[in-house]
Amino acid sequence: LVDELSSLGQRSFQVVAELTKPEECKKAVDEVVAKFDRIDGVVNNAGVNDGVGLEKGNYEAFIESLHKNLVHYYLVVHHALPQLIKSRGSIVNISSKTAETGQGNTSAYAAANGGRNALTREWAVELLKYGIRVNALIVAECFTPLYERWIQTLPNPEEKLKEITSKIPLENRMTTAEEIANMVAFLLSPKSSHTTGQLIHVDGGYVHLDRALANS
Repeated sequence: LVDELSSLGQRSFQVVAELTKPEECKKAVDEVVAKFDRIDGVVNNAGVNDGVGLEKGNYEAFIESLHKNLVHYYLVVHHALPQLIKSRGSIVNISSKTAETGQGNTSAYAAANGGRNALTREWAVELLKYGIRVNALIVAECFTPLYERWIQTLPNPEEKLKEITSKIPLENRMTTAEEIANMVAFLLSPKSSHTTGQLIHVDGGYVHLDRALANS
């Protein structure tokens, strides 16, 4: 991606960090500040549905999943906040429909996403005095490389994908990564200058529309 952006004449910079380690969250932010001397926006996006459920899960796996999916959201913004205050920047937290719909066998991931949504509203209130806007983008079924790898582990991947997309009301298809990115860009930009504390669903109607409509 860095090479692709550079070829288009865009400035880009990559920091590799293991975000489950608190010290690396700080290091990543520090490297960005050292490079650009400012931060105008933070997009929290890293996470994985690791299947830590209630019946077959355990304490250690549950806590580990929270570190994979929630704790670093707090830490990255905590360390970036002084720069965001200077720039009156914006924050976008990527979250998942699992916090609202449930999925089964995803206790830790659902809890983490519920936490992401709660932090979005909490930060929106706390940071009003700085003019910092905070919103969450809720994803349902988005076709990413990680999703593609997961679907290929199933016995009949094409059949399963067809089953999933048949339940997405708008156009019976997956949300694309580009559609997610477009909304993120909007939420970071001045075009959404009076939008804060919102949980915005980019999901083809998956969460809020009657899924029976998908095949009507």
